[in-house]
Amino acid sequence: MSIQQNLNTLRHPVSNQPEKSPFNAGETLQEQTSKLNVLLLGSGGRECALAWKMAQSPRMEKLFIAPGNGGTGEYGTNVAISPLDFPAIENFVADNAIDMVVVGNEDPLVAGIYDYFEGREGAPLIVGPSKAGAALEGSKDFAKQFMVRHSIPTARYRSFTADNLEEGYAFLEQLKAPYVLKADGLAAGKGVLIIDSLQEAKDSLKEMLGGMFGQSSATVVIEEFLSGIECSVFVLTDGNGGYRILPVAKDYKRIGEGDTGPNTGGMGAVSPVVFADKEFMRKVEERIILPTVNGLVKEGITYRGFIFLGLINVDGEPMVIEYNVRMGDPETEVVMLRIASDLLPLLEAAAQGNLSTLPLAEDPRYATTVMVVSGGYPGSYPKGKVITGTDNVKDATLFHAGTKLGENGELLTSGGRVIACSAYGENIDEALSNSYAAANAVEFDGKYFRRDIGADLKKLMK
Repeated sequence: MSIQQNLNTLRHPVSNQPEKSPFNAGETLQEQTSKLNVLLLGSGGRECALAWKMAQSPRMEKLFIAPGNGGTGEYGTNVAISPLDFPAIENFVADNAIDMVVVGNEDPLVAGIYDYFEGREGAPLIVGPSKAGAALEGSKDFAKQFMVRHSIPTARYRSFTADNLEEGYAFLEQLKAPYVLKADGLAAGKGVLIIDSLQEAKDSLKEMLGGMFGQSSATVVIEEFLSGIECSVFVLTDGNGGYRILPVAKDYKRIGEGDTGPNTGGMGAVSPVVFADKEFMRKVEERIILPTVNGLVKEGITYRGFIFLGLINVDGEPMVIEYNVRMGDPETEVVMLRIASDLLPLLEAAAQGNLSTLPLAEDPRYATTVMVVSGGYPGSYPKGKVITGTDNVKDATLFHAGTKLGENGELLTSGGRVIACSAYGENIDEALSNSYAAANAVEFDGKYFRRDIGADLKKLMK
């Protein structure tokens, strides 16, 4: 069997049957045209974009967002429940006849929300992996071991604890600068250090193992530094070997133009990505996606949801920097624009364990997003600033991230990353022009945004 035939067979498995679901048991996907009540967990720009996309589905009955933000109420009903309060979520699910829970951020997944509902009578469908699957993001050491077991290309590494600190020093001495140190557990996006000095790397290793990031850095992964250009590949998988590749995106993490300054949660994103051409994506699918999806099945790990592949292009060869177990932010704010298919049935099919019969179509246009942030971010920043100008935005969609509604209904800042200004274009310049027009129209005291989103990709196009 050729590689392409093998890819097609695994992408459209004919022998795997969906596991029994408490909803629509025995029906085919084509027969499942009933309306759905959906609960989306999260409060950021990613969740706003997911809500925007799901709300367009003719199959959506009621959409609730917990807790949501100042913009998500446009697409559904915000409810004041923490995504980590599983008993409260369970009660809400029962009281509101929720058919499906879509988990936006990683914390509930790592904490085991899938496992909490598994086997309970009347449980909703859950879009997201089990706790064991969420360890791909929750433990960098586990993720690296998984990649090694399944021959998935990634940087050379070793993991260390306080008990073998001296071995960690010796491993650093074997590497060339810069040195990459990663806290094993979740650290709110701050657990990765890239250091040029060997002595500083040794000092930082000791500090991390001593509690710099609490229990998250009780184990530290030291990696060989990879040089190249990064991109984000997203896969929706059903736990039975079926999957769909979503539009590829590239995000921009540094606060300053020219990729300078501290890392942030993301200052903008672009899709498609010029270097992620057919040949590059063939390698990604063959060497990374298939081994990942099939590896999860082989290891008996239940995984029904999004896989985020943080990749780096090293001289045309894709390698994995990290796994995330949910969609990225701000990449979601461009990926949702480029999904031409109805997203809701795809999520339902993934959660049911049968994604093999549904296609996923892409919009051929460019999509870009520019994140407008609070002054001072990613350091300390003020909150409660009045936001104006949103009514003046044309040719763009505003995905709210750090916003809330005040007592009198006014829109206020409530976070560092405030609003993602997302737009289409027939080319990258047109899309960016529309995104930047929106970013200029939105006003609040101290606002800031990068003005060079996509500049590196535009250079590659010349």
